[in-house]
Amino acid sequence: MKIRTVSFWAVVLDQGSKYLISHYCHQAQSITLIPNILSLTYIDNPGAAFGFMANISPFIRIPFFILITIGAGLVIYAYQRHLSSDKIWQRFCLGLIWGGAVGNFIDRVFYRQVVDFIDVEKIGFGRYHFPYIFNVADSCITVGIILLFLIHYFDVSDREKASS
Repeated sequence: MKIRTVSFWAVVLDQGSKYLISHYCHQAQSITLIPNILSLTYIDNPGAAFGFMANISPFIRIPFFILITIGAGLVIYAYQRHLSSDKIWQRFCLGLIWGGAVGNFIDRVFYRQVVDFIDVEKIGFGRYHFPYIFNVADSCITVGIILLFLIHYFDVSDREKASS
């Protein structure tokens, strides 16, 4: 599986969904999809996850995010160079992560903020719930990282090689 193919489709889905939301919804408009669980809520987020760096000057924030994206790209590139071609799921995960990073990178470079719209309202434990509104790019990054962790954690063949 080609990382660039997965990345391409992640970027297309991310940018397409952001385009639709930003052109057909108003700022802070919320559309309930599943009552008390899931809504589409359109916001522009100048920061990262949980509003990280949202109040920092764009002259600091934008270069910071550009450097983080370039760094992530270098790490992903170096990592995939050491993967054998049969590691399809690892390559899929790297494609998701890179596609998500590029999707948000496009927004930050061209608009100085990202469009967020997926609002999970009631998922959590007790009084703690999912704390922010996110987008397809954020989902790709999160799912890619979690799956990559699980693949490495549960991959018996890698542990057997390491112990011998």
